[in-house]
Formats: sequence, structure tokens, C-alpha cells
Amino acid sequence: MGKKILVQRRGKGTQVFRAPTYRREAPARYPPMATGELAGVLEGVVSEIVHDPGRGTPVALLKFQNGERFYVAATEGLSLDQRVMRGGAAAADTGNILPIGKISEGTLICNLELNPGDGGTMARASGAYALVVAHTSRGTEARLPSGKSIYLKDECRAMIGVVSGGGRTEKPFLTAGARRALMRTRGRRWPIVKGQKMVAASHPYGGGRHKHAGKPTTVSRTTPPGRKVGLIAARQTGRAAKRMRQVAQIL
Repeated sequence: MGKKILVQRRGKGTQVFRAPTYRREAPARYPPMATGELAGVLEGVVSEIVHDPGRGTPVALLKFQNGERFYVAATEGLSLDQRVMRGGAAAADTGNILPIGKISEGTLICNLELNPGDGGTMARASGAYALVVAHTSRGTEARLPSGKSIYLKDECRAMIGVVSGGGRTEKPFLTAGARRALMRTRGRRWPIVKGQKMVAASHPYGGGRHKHAGKPTTVSRTTPPGRKVGLIAARQTGRAAKRMRQVAQIL
């Protein structure tokens, strides 16, 4: 009797393929908006700066005068016991959290909310930042790390500064064990082997001596786990898609 192929075993979600999230400190999110936060100011302090497994940047524990405490991705220049402020009347200094409508144009921000009160969902990776472009009648225009510009409600909160850990990916992995440890903390499949290099029993693209899949490499979003490999729900493939990615990088 044969065994299930890799994508089937991974889809089942056993411990082998599950990220050890129990080691992580806490979600790096803003708390719900406090009463009077948009117009007033709350003072706090950086209580701790700790490493969070599976994250490329350290997280800072902020404690505020109203008793709230939460973790956020630390910004460059943030130090232990530093005073931070939160609210519409706060100064635009590194580490402070303000509504984006109160931040002046040209300011670098991070931990940006897409919708007011969602806790911050954009510009959170190490070295990432967004840019406040303009304040318009449609809302505040912000340029994301991808280069795309979007309009956000003025009540969306953001932290002043750039996420720490920039240049992390420039350090090479000197051993395979170091790379394996990183992938293990994030629950990623590693090492990666081409499906065409496998036998037919291990992958839909496996078997044969030809250097091609032998079947369409695009599959539907609803494809069962045993066949859900390759380009999943791809809008476009081939040279046209590659050309579009190059144009997006230039812009």
C-alpha cells in the first residue's frame, strides 16, 4: 500500500508541518481605540524589547497610564524605558502612535491600520515603512512598501518610524541547520524539491525523463489536496505575467 504524497500530508496539518506558535510572545497589535484617543493623548513607556520567534524584528511591550499594555513591532531607534505617546495630540516622534490624519506629509510610518481599530496590518516586516503622501478629501494618501498608493480614513492609526531589523536578509545562512531552524519556526516546507524531480508516486508532476510537468500547471482554488500543486488560481502566467511584475517594480 502506498503513502500519501507530501501536499496531502501537509494539508492534514500534523505536528510535523505545524509552526510552533506556542513559543511566540503575543500578537503585535494596537488595542481597541480608547475614549478620547483621537483628540487627546495617552502617555506610556517601553517596558520590554524582546525577540519573538518566527518574526524578523523584535517586539516592544508598551505600557500606558490607563493600564493598557500591548506588543508592537519595534521601530529603529526605540529604546528601553523610552516615553511614548498615543493619540491625536501626540508629537510626531519615533515610536509614537497617531491617527494618520494628524501626521504631516512626507513622514515615514509603520504598523499602519487598513481600517480604524484593526490593530495595524501593513508595513510590519523588518525594515518596512510606508509614506504619508497627501491629505485629501478622499482621506489620507499613503504609499505602501510595495509602491502602491491607497487612500485611508484619517482615523487609521500608525506608528512613526521604520520597523527595525532592516538588512536582516543580507546576512547569509552559513549552514543548512540555521536555515532549517528559521523555516521550522515559521512552519514552512524546507528543503524545497522540484516536483518534476520526484517519482510519480510522490508528486503529480513526477515520473518520466522529460523536464516538464506533463500536465497543466495551473489549478483551481478548490482543487483537492492531492492535486493542488503548481500555480494555484493564477490570473496570468508566462511572459506576460513576468513583464507585468517587472513594470510594477519599476513603478
